[in-house]
Amino acid sequence: MENKNPLSPHIQIYKWHISSLVSIATRITGIINILSITLICMWFASLLFGESNYEITNLFLQSFFGKFIAVGITWSFSFQMLSEIRHLIMDLGYGFEIKTTNITGIIVIIFSFILTILIYLLGRQIIL
Repeated sequence: MENKNPLSPHIQIYKWHISSLVSIATRITGIINILSITLICMWFASLLFGESNYEITNLFLQSFFGKFIAVGITWSFSFQMLSEIRHLIMDLGYGFEIKTTNITGIIVIIFSFILTILIYLLGRQIIL
C-alpha cells in the first residue's frame, strides 16, 4: 500500500522568508564560530611553543586568504551576535508579526555587514 500523504514542507512548495534565511544562517554561523574559537585558541596556544610557530600563523594572517578568513569570521560573529539579540527580544514576546520579523531580519543582515566594516576600519586604524 502506497503512502499518499504529502511531504511537508517540501523545498518545491515552501516559500522562503527572511526569517527562514536568518534562522538557518544563525545555525550555520554558530557552527562556524565554534570552529573559529577553536582555531583562535590554537593560535594563542602556538605562542607557548615558541616564536617560530607563532610566525607561521602570523604569515597566514598576513596573506590575502588569511585576511579574507579573518573578515569572514568577524562577519560571522557580528551576524550571530545581532541575530541572538533579535531572538532575545522575540523570547521576551515582541516582534512576532510577519512584517516585524522581516524588518528585524533585514536589520540583522545589513547591520552585520556594517558592524564588520566598522571593526575592519577600527583594526586598520582608519577611524578613531
